[in-house]
Amino acid sequence: MLISGSGRTLKNFIELIADDQLPVEIALVISSSATAGGLEHAAAAGLPTSVVNRKDYATDELFGAAVFSRCRTAGVELVVMAGWLKLCPVPEDFAGRVVNIHPSLLPAFGGHGMYGDRVHAAVIERGCKVTGVTVHFVDNEYDAGPIIWQTPVPVFEDDTPHTLADRVFEAELEAYPHVLKMLATGRVRLEEGRVRTSRAKRRTTDETDIHG
Repeated sequence: MLISGSGRTLKNFIELIADDQLPVEIALVISSSATAGGLEHAAAAGLPTSVVNRKDYATDELFGAAVFSRCRTAGVELVVMAGWLKLCPVPEDFAGRVVNIHPSLLPAFGGHGMYGDRVHAAVIERGCKVTGVTVHFVDNEYDAGPIIWQTPVPVFEDDTPHTLADRVFEAELEAYPHVLKMLATGRVRLEEGRVRTSRAKRRTTDETDIHG
């Protein structure tokens, strides 16, 4: 998992995994800041951590190489961005194996510099009646990768960026784990740049429990 801030999404994943509600293992937490609050959640859960600071690298490519080198060493199968704020070019061997969540219905209100309250303020200023969250594969452009899942969220007349952010985050708490379950059970695949999904297999009384 890649984090840059408070680690609220990381904390949610840790709790779901502990309750056997999310069939994944967090092998490594990488932070772009040594002071990110999410590192405390990782430490409390006994998770390995690493800090990769953008200013220590001359280019985005060198920065990305440092991040994904650590991912290879940890043997991760999927890289999950959770509040990660740095451009991090995806190498070929990780294409289709990096996901991100964005607090709007992409392609609306995405792109460089569009994160957090900036997104919600723009949504309100535009007069949108619906916003939401988007989970997508990551390519080498901001918020431009193939969309996996979207959840709509209403925008109310008296919303502020803060109140809207709270409502959107509640949707994130359900949408992101849902997508990770789909990925863990092989229900998501990329075909020629488009995402294809399949429904969960219905259990019979003879089948053992599975997550998904």
